[in-house]
Amino acid sequence: MLTSHRKQQLLSILKRQGQLIAKEVSQAMGVSEDTIRRDLRELAQEGLLQRVHGGALPSSPAVADFAGRERITPEGKVAIGRAAAKMIQSGQVVILDGGTTARQLARHIPLDLKATVITHSPTIALELINHLNIEVILIGGRLFRHSVVAVGASAMEAIAHIHADVFFMGVTGVHPRAGLTTGDYEEAAIKRALSHAAAETIVLASSEKLNAASPYAVVPLAEISGIITERSAEKSLLQPYVKLGITVTRA
Repeated sequence: MLTSHRKQQLLSILKRQGQLIAKEVSQAMGVSEDTIRRDLRELAQEGLLQRVHGGALPSSPAVADFAGRERITPEGKVAIGRAAAKMIQSGQVVILDGGTTARQLARHIPLDLKATVITHSPTIALELINHLNIEVILIGGRLFRHSVVAVGASAMEAIAHIHADVFFMGVTGVHPRAGLTTGDYEEAAIKRALSHAAAETIVLASSEKLNAASPYAVVPLAEISGIITERSAEKSLLQPYVKLGITVTRA
């Protein structure tokens, strides 16, 4: 079998099954595990999958820069943001993550809502500048330009003193096996701290992030209470999360 054909088969299996186990695939294809592992390494270098111990998971396409991510399923992100904004209740202390979907959430918060919004994203803070009934607390630190958020020791120190009602989290990957993941080690640590600082965590996940994984773990699925995605998301992609008892909202 030609290498190109074999790689296409690997990607097809990954898309169909949501994961790939090198030993099983090598036996099915009649080639060595070393050959399959080499194929997986090369596909990972092309950004077509995410390697994990023993095999691979689908790679998240949501790893472009901030401007690039705003062009990915913009209508879906608007719908997710609108649905999430409706969940915020008067008087709550809410943590908003950075990112393009969270930006849509901020844009859809009613102007008359009274609440406190904590964010480590200057972009989110600016979206709320005209919400006079929203107290905005901006967490500072080193600017991570890719996501336009603050990271680092000072950000972690500030987060340690927060007890919020809910955290609306953005990630680049949501996967039944890998949990919630993102593409930067330090940003993953900040998201994890923000999640632990809130009574509940709700994940904002456009459909391209479902059944996909990135290199760095944020929190396991057991630590979140809800996922908001587009109405167009395939039900088969959502079933694993529903079975885990996670509330899935299709916006």
